[in-house]
Amino acid sequence: MSIGRDELAADTSIIGRDLAWVHCSRADAWLQDLFHAATADIDPAGGAVSLIALGGYGRGDLSLQSDLDVLLLHDGRPDIADIADRLWYPVWDEGVKLGHSVRTPKEALALAADDLDSATALLPARNLAGDAAFTRSLVQDGRAAWERKGRRWLDVLGERVEERHGKAGEVAFLLEPDLKEGRGGLRDVHALQWAQDTGQAGWVGDAEALREAANVLLDARVELHRRTGRAGDVLTLQEQDGVAEALGDADADALMHRISTAARHIAWTSDEAWRRIGALGRRRRRRSSRGSDIGGEFVLNDGEVALSETARLEDPSLPLRAAAAAVAAETLVSRPSLDALAVSTPPMPRPWPPSAVEALVALLGSGWRAIGALEALDHFGLLARVLPEWESVRCKPQRNAYHTFTVDRHLCEAAANAAALVDRVGRPDLLLIGTWLHDLGKGFPGDHTEVGIELLGEIGTRMGFPPADVDVLVALVEHHLLLPDVATRRDLDDPATISTVAEAAGSVETLHLLHALTEADSLATGPSAWGNWKAELVASLVERVSHVLGGGDAIEVTDEFPTAAHQSLLDRTDTVIEGRDHVLTVVTDDRPGLFRRVTGALALSGIDVLDAQVASIDGRAIEVYRVESSTGPVIAWERVESDLRLAIAGRLALWARLADKERAYARKVAVVSPIEPSVTFHHDDSEGATVVEVRAADGIGVLTKITSAFTEFDLTIVKAKVQTLAHEVVDTFYIQTTDGEKLDPADAPELERALIHALT
Repeated sequence: MSIGRDELAADTSIIGRDLAWVHCSRADAWLQDLFHAATADIDPAGGAVSLIALGGYGRGDLSLQSDLDVLLLHDGRPDIADIADRLWYPVWDEGVKLGHSVRTPKEALALAADDLDSATALLPARNLAGDAAFTRSLVQDGRAAWERKGRRWLDVLGERVEERHGKAGEVAFLLEPDLKEGRGGLRDVHALQWAQDTGQAGWVGDAEALREAANVLLDARVELHRRTGRAGDVLTLQEQDGVAEALGDADADALMHRISTAARHIAWTSDEAWRRIGALGRRRRRRSSRGSDIGGEFVLNDGEVALSETARLEDPSLPLRAAAAAVAAETLVSRPSLDALAVSTPPMPRPWPPSAVEALVALLGSGWRAIGALEALDHFGLLARVLPEWESVRCKPQRNAYHTFTVDRHLCEAAANAAALVDRVGRPDLLLIGTWLHDLGKGFPGDHTEVGIELLGEIGTRMGFPPADVDVLVALVEHHLLLPDVATRRDLDDPATISTVAEAAGSVETLHLLHALTEADSLATGPSAWGNWKAELVASLVERVSHVLGGGDAIEVTDEFPTAAHQSLLDRTDTVIEGRDHVLTVVTDDRPGLFRRVTGALALSGIDVLDAQVASIDGRAIEVYRVESSTGPVIAWERVESDLRLAIAGRLALWARLADKERAYARKVAVVSPIEPSVTFHHDDSEGATVVEVRAADGIGVLTKITSAFTEFDLTIVKAKVQTLAHEVVDTFYIQTTDGEKLDPADAPELERALIHALT
């Protein structure tokens, strides 16, 4: 007999936790047979022996990739090593991962006395084979020891929970959550059960509701392991469609919505329980805190904000004011108060009472403390009571690797970032509310910006803002992508670029609001959305646009290229290659395909191009690149310059080397979803060149492939901007014909065809 994992993996009629249970049953039967064979000829008088399932195997949470955690328990048998060999070797021969130990009860209890993992592994332990009474005695002794040291173990568990959350993040809000270790994950459910087993934790949540939520995550985890064939617990974007299909969800969004909802319940219950557990000692020391007045309709009870007897539950602003009071006191709203508000709070009237807007601004202005308060309101349905449109983005995933969070959490994170930037704007209230709601349109069909414009016009009016302020809120939504898009994709030395942004912003006040919103939004998006280069570009753009909005001329804030220093290099007759920090300057005799050769050599060296300026004067070419290394902060320019000289001289097998590197890169990188290349022409965005924007999947030599198409059409690149958004690149080129003219629009379709071909 074998465990039959391959057979189970192929049987798609059994899914999720049902598959875990079937697998567990088969593992039990298989190990029982192995144990009986291993002990068939041993001396019964030699002492007791039993085989025990520990940890997740003991609970029955056995995915196809889970370890079989077992303990071979004995009371000092001299032949135990021989029994163990007979038992373990057939398991290893089967290729099953085995977590095994051989101990006496005394050894097992001694280890569990000081090691959390060993202690908790015993709590769900169950007898597989052998002396059941022997096993039962160990489990009972282990539980008794756990209870005796309950207070100590609660402290250790609480620290472990906090540490784990800091490392793994949030299951409910991350687009690629860790189903086991994250906040709101399966390990939180286990920790609550372990806390309850101490007998000192009190209420740790509704057991049935927790079980239902945990089953959602367990189903997904089991199917993830089946699909990937490994034990990783992070549900990546590329696996979500397959897991959703296996579990019968309509699509990945539906699956992730269920997971987010379940994880929210687990996280809320876990947080509430650990707050209560942690407050036990504080209550003994600070009973005087009960009922202390903090002003208005709120009091502090056991360190939490609670409704006073004078609180008017019919006041629709009360939830926001309670949350604002809690963040001001650096605590939370009590659960009984939230329960009462959930039952009694009426919908917000039109217009909002001024106290509601003031409370919302104060809440958002508290920064990171606001996230927990908003989450609490949301958990009890109060956020949607205040703002019905919020329900549309609740638990809504964003199906791209560029973002880190679900839409609702992204908005809260962005608002928290904006709170740190309020001293840069004249209207902090508009910044906070505009940032919090800038992506609200993603919860509705259609273009999220166009939908958001309509929503903010309605919501701003409903909140009671005057028409001029509503117009600013609408402008923040309409143009929330304007500054980063222009800064990273357009020539900031082109007066037309500066004038276009100035016209869109309309005023210096709105421009500064957009600047702060851009930074807050980008920081909340993901690690690839903001960095020094992007921050510098946006700041430079804002400075130049501010000059124009202040009455200046765009030509006064644009830089000439080439500069006087560049001209001195052009006057030389030799090839100049200078790499300093993150700037590369190349000056040489002009020749067809020079840009392609330089970018190809940089790609071979692991150097990414961020920005490029190109000029040709009297048969000499100058190319200035802003670059960064994909392998570290420091660029080994000596080696790079050597390859560049060979490439420029035509002495490097550039295409063959790039093809080899691309094949190696493709084997290492998992693609989330296919990204079809696209080309967009902007004939009017520049006075002297045609702007071509190319989107494609990231990869080795993408820039070189694109420029090969331009070379085919005898087009000159005068400016290039390159941006990588997770697995996608967005490259923008300012191109001219050999006569220095714009591209004839009639030639655009053929150039597009050449570009798509080069990329596919």
